[in-house]
Amino acid sequence: QVPLVESGGGLVQAGGSLRLSCAASGRTFSGYAMGWFRQAPGKEREFVAVINWRSGLTYYADFVKGRFTISRDNAKSTVYLQMNTLEPEDTAVYYCATGTSCSAYGCYANEGQYPYWGQGTQVTVSS
Repeated sequence: QVPLVESGGGLVQAGGSLRLSCAASGRTFSGYAMGWFRQAPGKEREFVAVINWRSGLTYYADFVKGRFTISRDNAKSTVYLQMNTLEPEDTAVYYCATGTSCSAYGCYANEGQYPYWGQGTQVTVSS
């Protein structure tokens, strides 16, 4: 098991910002990737962004490019998702997940690549 704990969700007005954190306790993640997914009410969970822990390579879903930024702090074993210019459509439960690194967007965007998941944090964007 890899305990992952998300934080930073909340209620924000459209156009506002939030920063989500995902802290992983008890291990290092060289060779792994840390991803963010989200699930809106009545919808399937979808990929948001991922960062390769060792290289720092990132991928983003098209709908967040230019608005969201994923980053990592190796010393704290923590990954962040900075979300700017939030829209009501961004309202969802956001989950972080970790799994072994791979080499293409399609792989990283696949939930099956991630065996370990956090409990999720609610983000609500009001119009």
